[in-house]
Order: sequence, then C-alpha cells, then structure tokens
Amino acid sequence: MKHTAPCSLKLHILFGLFIGLLIGMNLLGNKITTIAGISVSVGIFMVPLTFLITDIIEEVYGKEVVQHFIVAGVLAIVLMFLFTGLCIWLPPNDRFAFNEEYKIVFGSSMRIMVASVVAFALAQMHDMWAFAYWKKKTDGKFLWLRNNLSTWVSQAIDTFLFMMIAFYQVTDKFTFAFIIQLAIPYYLFKVTFALLDTPFVYLGVAWLRDGKKA
Repeated sequence: MKHTAPCSLKLHILFGLFIGLLIGMNLLGNKITTIAGISVSVGIFMVPLTFLITDIIEEVYGKEVVQHFIVAGVLAIVLMFLFTGLCIWLPPNDRFAFNEEYKIVFGSSMRIMVASVVAFALAQMHDMWAFAYWKKKTDGKFLWLRNNLSTWVSQAIDTFLFMMIAFYQVTDKFTFAFIIQLAIPYYLFKVTFALLDTPFVYLGVAWLRDGKKA
C-alpha cells in the first residue's frame, strides 16, 4: 500500500508558518538589536518558533512529516538565495534611486542565507533525531523534557554553526574567539525562549491532535 502524507488544514497552517519564519529570519536577521544589554539578531524571535513547530509536528505525526518540513525549508532558503542574487544583479530602473542601499541590505542577507541553510539543516535533523530518541527513552512521556533536551542541543548547533559561517572574518574584529563570545549569550537567549515556549508545545500538540481526529 502506497504511503501518503497526512492532509490536515492545521498541518498546512503550521507548514506555512514554518516556511514564513524561515524566510523572515533570513531576510531580516542581519539587523542587530540590544536586549538586556546583549547584542542579538532580530531573528532571535523567529528561530525558536521553528523548533517549536517541528517538535509539535513530530509528536503528532512522527519523523517522516518533519523530514518533509526540513526538505521544504532547505529548498525555500535556497530558492530565496537564488532570487536574492538575481534581484541584486538586475540593473535598476532610473526611477529607483536606492539601488546601492538595496544591494547593501540584501547582499548581506545572501551570506546569512548560506549560513542559515547549513545550520538549519543540521540543527533540525539533530532535533528530529533527538526528539525521537528521547521519546523512545521516556516511553512517550515527559513531553516537556523531550522538547527541551532536543532543542537545547539543536539550538547550540544552529547558533554556533550559523554565526561562524555568517560572520567569521566579515571584518578583522570577527575572529573565532569574538564570535564565540557573541554566540554564548545569543544561545542562552534561545534556551530561555525554549523554556518559555514549553506550555505552547502542549497547546500545539493538543490543537493539532484535535485536527488529526477531525
């Protein structure tokens, strides 16, 4: 019997949100803001949500559907990378007076996209594996523990790998040691967000399971 992917409006909503978050954090993430005196990318608000979504999906539908999300996410980032390069390369119309600014803003996004697709793929694959591993070890219990254990390590992979690829030697200041110094508080912010979103994992799982029964 041929296996088909589950079809659910709620699953499609999560898929749309997942892809939207990936595109958003890649296009917008090159802006740095300050939270509690620590410099972080504005993408910090979106990255943890992608792990939240895949954990909810895996709890309800399993690893195979999460793999579909990851593959689609990688393809979306690659496609945006190609279109960003094309849009930067195309000559501006005489009426468009901000081409240099456009190139500066979106040109920097291209390196971020390369870093993102590598870090995203490896981190999400680890998260998928770790979530399944801890689910087996806990006999399907302690969702809060599985969610956090898988996410903490995955966020470390995502954070350090992304920042190294995206920012290493961008200027002389961005040495290995300097990037690690930047990455540690950034990672701790992500861990904090992962802890705070634990109730939303339970809510999301209950909401998606209800849609699965419908």
